[in-house]
Amino acid sequence: MNPVISVKAMSTGYAGQPVVHDLSFDVLAGEILCLLGPNGAGKTTTMLALAGELPLIDGEIEFAGVKRNAPLYKRARNGMSYVTEERSIFKGMTLRDNLRIGGVGVEEAVALFPELGRRLGVRGGLLSGGEQQMLTLARALGRKPRLLLADELSLGLAPLVVDRLLEAVRRAADEQGTAVIMVEQHAHKALRYTDRAMVIRRGRVQLDLTGEEARGRIGEVEQAYLTVSGGDPKAGEKGDSR
Repeated sequence: MNPVISVKAMSTGYAGQPVVHDLSFDVLAGEILCLLGPNGAGKTTTMLALAGELPLIDGEIEFAGVKRNAPLYKRARNGMSYVTEERSIFKGMTLRDNLRIGGVGVEEAVALFPELGRRLGVRGGLLSGGEQQMLTLARALGRKPRLLLADELSLGLAPLVVDRLLEAVRRAADEQGTAVIMVEQHAHKALRYTDRAMVIRRGRVQLDLTGEEARGRIGEVEQAYLTVSGGDPKAGEKGDSR
């Protein structure tokens, strides 16, 4: 089976300076790859490069025949959806209108998250954080993408909401064959849904495990990404800290 996306010896960063070094992996249809790592590891930088929002310094990304320098809108046309760590909703528009602009029907969204059916007339800015993220993910999955990039779906949300989001991602992989690359901080929860896990530190892969292996070695996985060189667990850049 050919991979949906293939990354070969990718290096990327900012102003010509690499943050991510020599990263290689394939993701097949229906497979979920989880990227773990401390702040500053290069996770969001990786996602931006995969989405076409950040140029490569070296290496190749092969996705649906799209060239390595194609911007996000061209990749989206070929079946890529990108959910960033910032919820991409229109706060002044109703939930229904947010779906319409995203090209997703109400029935499709409610099938993913039934609780949204009661909030269709509510403006996006008045939705709870969990509802906003459900709306964001419903718009992404409702288009039935070949590839979903999801950066920190769980950020700032209650555990039950996180489970609802990750369950929806797992169903999309299993039922639609969507390939998924997701960044998550909460290893215990994320690894319940993933087929493969990669721990990245300082822009390089430290561990590359199947989901089963990662679940069986959770202590080692957490130690690998919670311990930051220099003893400062908050070291790194702002946000996901690239």
